Amino acid sequence: MDICEFSPSYVRAIAPYQPGKPISELAREYGLDERSILKLASNENPLGISPRAKSALGREFEELARYPDGNAFDLKAALSRRYGVSEQAIVVGNGSNDVLELAAAAFLAPGCSSVYSQHAFVVYPLATLARGAKGIVAPAKEFGHDLDAMLAAIASDTRIVFIANPNNPTGTFLTGAALEAFLARVPPEVLVVLDEAYNDYLPVELRYDSVAWLARHPNLLIARTFSKVYGLAGLRVGFGLCDPEIADLLNRVRQPFNVNSLALAAAVAALDDNEFVAQSYETNGAGMRQLENGFKALRLKWIASAGNFVSVEIPRSEVRPRAGIVYEKLLRSGVIVRPVAGYGMPDHLRVTIGLKQENERFLAALGQALRE
Repeated sequence: MDICEFSPSYVRAIAPYQPGKPISELAREYGLDERSILKLASNENPLGISPRAKSALGREFEELARYPDGNAFDLKAALSRRYGVSEQAIVVGNGSNDVLELAAAAFLAPGCSSVYSQHAFVVYPLATLARGAKGIVAPAKEFGHDLDAMLAAIASDTRIVFIANPNNPTGTFLTGAALEAFLARVPPEVLVVLDEAYNDYLPVELRYDSVAWLARHPNLLIARTFSKVYGLAGLRVGFGLCDPEIADLLNRVRQPFNVNSLALAAAVAALDDNEFVAQSYETNGAGMRQLENGFKALRLKWIASAGNFVSVEIPRSEVRPRAGIVYEKLLRSGVIVRPVAGYGMPDHLRVTIGLKQENERFLAALGQALRE
């Protein structure tokens, strides 16, 4: 008997997460020079790392023989000052993905369910299935979350509702008013995980204060990350804001030292790098307009996005999806984007907003791939 057969069936049924193709892998597959490859697949910050974070990293190297601060005192203190919540209401994670996993570990088990939207971030079903729980998929509305459908999907055994705002990979957005009205209708025994990994890219007129809702909705957990606008994706550091009692539960299932010393130091420094955040925001806005204009010129449709990425629709060849073919052509030209067929979107490719010259190269390669 194969030992793997003794693993729980719900674990063996999980399809592993597929990240964006690494530059080194593409270089090996197609014999390309790594320096010539453009990666716009993983929603990384094209400006790189926050300068303040980079300086903080240099000061931390001498202490790497020591374990990190398992309680993340400095980072929690900085987050407490920024968001006006107690340090007991903060949980740190190895990226915001870790916070999502902690929520699932604390609240889900066999016999329980979670609710999430069609076309939503794949970690929600992964975290659910890994606990032997059932995932309930609410149908999307124009590629975005349908809050009425999600509310109707909540069952007696539902323990978590996952909401991404903006959503990945569609970039769709829910207004603060709609979200708060939804929170008021969710049963108090159901945890609402509001994944705001991309909220720093929201236009000023769309922003809302979800942190203020914590006082009125103790069943709310807000997950955020330093991977996007702060440029720390490689260090993996995120955090959750929630009721202290929920934070206590998440800390019980959290791995000791789950955020490393370099990540902690960089996050503290990056949090105050307002100039870099503003520059990242402006670069993203300009890049989004550039891509949208390019799609117009190519007569392509796209899903309006509030993140640092956009999903573009690739016209079908008769009745067959052509996005996979275009994706392969882009790879051969040294441009990596993200296919999203696994999200139920076989006609779309997701592209991260890059620098101006990177966006230009992508649009040129896309046009060539469509003509071939």
